[in-house]
Amino acid sequence: MTTAIIIREHGGPEVLTVGAQDVPPPGEGEIGLRQTAVAVNFHDTYVRSGLYKTLKLPGVPGLEGVGVITALGKGVTGFAVGDRVAYMTLGYGGYAAARNLQAGMAVKIPANVDDVTAGAAYLKGLTVACMVRNVHKIAPGKTVLVHAAAGGVGSLLVQWAKHLGATVIGTAGSTEKLEAARRSGCAHVINYREQDFVAAVRELTGGRGVDVVYDGVGRDTFKGSLEALALCGHLINFGQASGPVDPVAPTELFVRSATLSRPNVFHYVQQQRATLENAAAELFRGLAEGWLRIPKPALFPLTAAADAHKALESRAISGSIVLQP
Repeated sequence: MTTAIIIREHGGPEVLTVGAQDVPPPGEGEIGLRQTAVAVNFHDTYVRSGLYKTLKLPGVPGLEGVGVITALGKGVTGFAVGDRVAYMTLGYGGYAAARNLQAGMAVKIPANVDDVTAGAAYLKGLTVACMVRNVHKIAPGKTVLVHAAAGGVGSLLVQWAKHLGATVIGTAGSTEKLEAARRSGCAHVINYREQDFVAAVRELTGGRGVDVVYDGVGRDTFKGSLEALALCGHLINFGQASGPVDPVAPTELFVRSATLSRPNVFHYVQQQRATLENAAAELFRGLAEGWLRIPKPALFPLTAAADAHKALESRAISGSIVLQP
């Protein structure tokens, strides 16, 4: 048996209850893991609330984790007991001290990246890798707008886009977060609580607008994000921290010949093992070389998952939140 966080009904953070579940020996193609770091994501809050009804109840939430392999199932190759690995999976089950996992979901963590850093950055980092490499290829000369630029995904987007040669404009809602966005590499920052970010973007770009907007906020920023685009610009909506976006008529895109994407990182990495490995390798390399940095994650015991969700949804914490079993 192992400690796990179980959702039995949808609702607020209080529905995250501490329980126990059996962990049998890993089956064919599986690895057994003793988990050391489990990241908390907005996706987890949507699953908990019932906005996403993708986890069969009762169930254990959690898309990603880091741990040490304790056992190998039949047919598993390329891994050994004692290997440190990171993973993400749409099969959930991350909020647990131990678990089994299909080996194809895991990648080895290099020795120069610690467990907490890998856990805090993994899913966010792979999401960013896909958004700057596949969804919209960032290159020198591009101008980029990143909403919530001090957040977990936002700060990685800022750093990665700058590393690839883009000029980055970031939005945030406080002086402290604006300073964090500057430290991440924003050339310009906008306080969206005090300024009209569309007007500010137009002024900063000489009326042109930006080539691409990365918008993980959703309802509160979506319309403005479209207006901030240059002609033939690209709006990438990858989250909905402020709520789901209302339906969009194609004519709203026609105004600027805009492109709209709603990417799912799992679709990009599940097609070929090499895509997953390459994205993970670039992420870990960036962390090791220092051109990718993450704020010190906020750490919570696994059993305090409800408190971690409250902290995330209040937006009181910049950066990542990690549960430690």
